[in-house]
Amino acid sequence: MSKPVILTVDDDPMVSAAITRDLREQYGREYRVLGTTSGAEALEVLGKLALRDQAVALIVADQRMPEMTGIEMLERAHLQAPTAKQLLLTAYADTDAAIRAINKVGLDYYLLKPWDPPDERLYPIVDDLLGDWRSANPTHTAELRVVGHRWSERSHATKTFLTRNHVPYRWIDIEEGPEGPRLLEAAGVASDRLPLVLVPDGASLCSPSSMELAGALGLRTRADQTLYDVCIVGGGPAGLASAVYAASEGLRTVIVEREAPGGQAGQSASIENYLGFPRGLSGSDLTQRAVAQVIRFGAEMVVARDVIGLEQRGPVRAVLLDGPATDGPDGAGQAEVEARSVIVTTGVSYRRLGASTLDEFTGRGVYYGTTASEASQVAGDEIYVVGAANSAGQAALNLARHASHVTLLVRGADVADGMSSYLVDRILAADNIAVRHHSEAIAGSGDGHLQSLTLRDRDSGATEEVATSWLFVFIGAVPRTDWLGEAIVRDDKGFVLTGPEMLRAADGAWGLPRGPFALETSLPGVFAAGDVRLDSMKRVASAVGEGAMAVHFVHRYLATTCGASWTSPTCNRSSSSPG
Repeated sequence: MSKPVILTVDDDPMVSAAITRDLREQYGREYRVLGTTSGAEALEVLGKLALRDQAVALIVADQRMPEMTGIEMLERAHLQAPTAKQLLLTAYADTDAAIRAINKVGLDYYLLKPWDPPDERLYPIVDDLLGDWRSANPTHTAELRVVGHRWSERSHATKTFLTRNHVPYRWIDIEEGPEGPRLLEAAGVASDRLPLVLVPDGASLCSPSSMELAGALGLRTRADQTLYDVCIVGGGPAGLASAVYAASEGLRTVIVEREAPGGQAGQSASIENYLGFPRGLSGSDLTQRAVAQVIRFGAEMVVARDVIGLEQRGPVRAVLLDGPATDGPDGAGQAEVEARSVIVTTGVSYRRLGASTLDEFTGRGVYYGTTASEASQVAGDEIYVVGAANSAGQAALNLARHASHVTLLVRGADVADGMSSYLVDRILAADNIAVRHHSEAIAGSGDGHLQSLTLRDRDSGATEEVATSWLFVFIGAVPRTDWLGEAIVRDDKGFVLTGPEMLRAADGAWGLPRGPFALETSLPGVFAAGDVRLDSMKRVASAVGEGAMAVHFVHRYLATTCGASWTSPTCNRSSSSPG
């Protein structure tokens, strides 16, 4: 495979040579860096690269060029290199034009000239852009291969697990070409045992569970230590923020996540209202950056383990996990994590539609949420999206980039009632998105996979059958908190009550002389943050804020249990006994 290309465009030959030299010195081992001195020349080079099927990872263009500005060139370049990241070099006077280009041409970043020293001003930006490009464009030589069926629930679950854990893989559809059947025959696997996952070391996994897949890929599925200062249950934005702040402040920290980091936010195609990212970023990008921070500060992350219970053992809290404690033949007891404090950040799941004829097509045409990378699978098709909140709007816009037409089904009278205005404006302006108000999907039918939907008008009761193989559902918020047991007070929908609201709702549930901290649950030392908490904002930024704030209260709680001398996490560090 040829190296991906980084293309530079600047009409000043000296500047062109300088930016090309700096990029080649830093990235020349992994990328082919080409320099051009005009927009026309750059477009010609891109045309030749497209004919050779050579990937373009990044285009760096100067804004002020004669005959064709950098923004004009980037707009035209998108047709020939649609996946390339775009970086605009600009003077201070052109920043307004650069900001407008974020919406007009999908500009990824603009950088004020000069970029010296490149170690401080250029390379960190390019590192991020190239990292995002690599995540979105795994090469066809990815060592991990997945042989499966397009309409298989297990195949879909496997692909989703790999995508959300940022594991590049090559998908081989059993019905497209001879490669899939050949690999099945070589592995001695029947077609009813799909998906077949071929791991680089030669291992073959047939229809693996998430835990089996994680173990084969070397992902951590068990905690290493016997006692932690804080165990964070759930790896969404709130949980990742808690881990960053806890680990960076010296607390022994572990995250337990049953699927993959990111939560619902990790599946978002674009988060455009998160502070500090004017271009917006995908949930996958945000998750990957956060996970890198978590690991850098030394927190452990355990994935593919479901939490099934919580026990109080004196001053220690035990989080019980599904499965045995060891991989041996006996299983040696219940898997668990002990910690002096716990932060519950399990978020919420999308509510099921409730129609049995739709439930049977889950993973075979009916999907609850979707990853950004899955949008290409609907190319040229008519699809339906159910929901009226931001997650549904973001999904509709992302899917519309590939589908021939998207219909957004909204139960209420106005999509603007539950969705941010910037999303509403884009949806209403899109030529291939239609919004049907007072509408719901009530049934589905098909042979092996979804082939038609029955829609109902909620006002008149009239029904209509439409042909489609795709229904994406983004409705409601269902917290999974039954594992917390009776010690944690929740409302009738399962949302966790914290702080003063817990005291008001459950008189007598708090047994200590001191009052509960703001994010503390009815069990001292157990905190809740993010969407799982009653009356939270249901926004990424607020979840991150609550996750960070929960660590502040963990410190205060540990000070009360380890004594007034708690200024750093040293309370019985060498012992597995309570502090």
